[in-house]
Amino acid sequence: MSSCGSHAWQWMYPPVQAHAHGWLAVGGGHEIYWETCGNPMGVPALFVHGGPGAGCTPDDRRWFDPRHYRIVLFDQRGAGRSRPRGELSANTTSHLVADIEALRRYLRVDRWLLFGGSWGATLSLAYAQRHPECVRALVLRGVFTATAHERRWLYTPHGAALAYPAAWRRLTATLAPQGRADPLQALAERLHDDEPAIGQATAQAWLQWEQELMDLEVSEPLPELHAKARQPRAPSGAEVLAAARIGVHFARQEFFLGEGQLLEHAGRMSEIPGIIVQGRRDCVTPMAAAEALHRAWPGSRLVRVPGAGHASSHGEMARRLIEATDHFSKETSDERQPFAH
Repeated sequence: MSSCGSHAWQWMYPPVQAHAHGWLAVGGGHEIYWETCGNPMGVPALFVHGGPGAGCTPDDRRWFDPRHYRIVLFDQRGAGRSRPRGELSANTTSHLVADIEALRRYLRVDRWLLFGGSWGATLSLAYAQRHPECVRALVLRGVFTATAHERRWLYTPHGAALAYPAAWRRLTATLAPQGRADPLQALAERLHDDEPAIGQATAQAWLQWEQELMDLEVSEPLPELHAKARQPRAPSGAEVLAAARIGVHFARQEFFLGEGQLLEHAGRMSEIPGIIVQGRRDCVTPMAAAEALHRAWPGSRLVRVPGAGHASSHGEMARRLIEATDHFSKETSDERQPFAH
């Protein structure tokens, strides 16, 4: 089947049910939600969701062949089904890296493949650089390394805002003029306003900003009937508010990473193979970050996808991601581990 004009669902594996799930206490009052599906004796693979704060969905299980992979999903601190929802205390990149390692030990995984897009790629890189001996391979999409240049592009009036002024105006429309000079601080204050309606409206505006950048990528249209069939459940107001609070929290703190850290430490992944799948028309995380990572990481292969943007729903993007997970399932199919839960 040609990927021209196709949608992700035509390339992803069929829906699969989780066969185990639970919550793991990770300290600071946090409990992270986890689930497993696929082949209990298969190659362990961890899906690392984006955001920060987005949480996982059942469709995230479908990036892996369930015959070959033992698929693990988890919701990061404060996100999705993790508890307490939206909690910002003890919620940093270092905490999330430690949570992934705690989950690996809890599930008695030796080494696993990590699959992450956007912020999920950022966190996967941070984990792989901290625990390279625990990582078989990486599959990354829409790379974000959290450098000052990337942050300026997304969160100041001097980046994407100049290219897409109408979308930026919608994000900052409710901010006072003085707040527009430091929009992250102003957005954080509104997200925690005593008036619930203000927090909800600000949360919607925050999440809509990235969505509008993806819409402006003008990816191929999804056929109307197919779009209705695949429409995901709309998140609740509480979920939207929690996701926005976490996203702004991380962005205000420069994602709790040193400037250029993920590129400087890429050599720690020299023994880890990886495939970077990057849309040439990505308006959220432009191509330059993926190219810089590829240059710094000897074991990586960069797949540039013409016509694709940031969204994994693009047909050719999905095909390339499935090819990547299929590739690593074949490379490691001789290694099997018992299932602990």
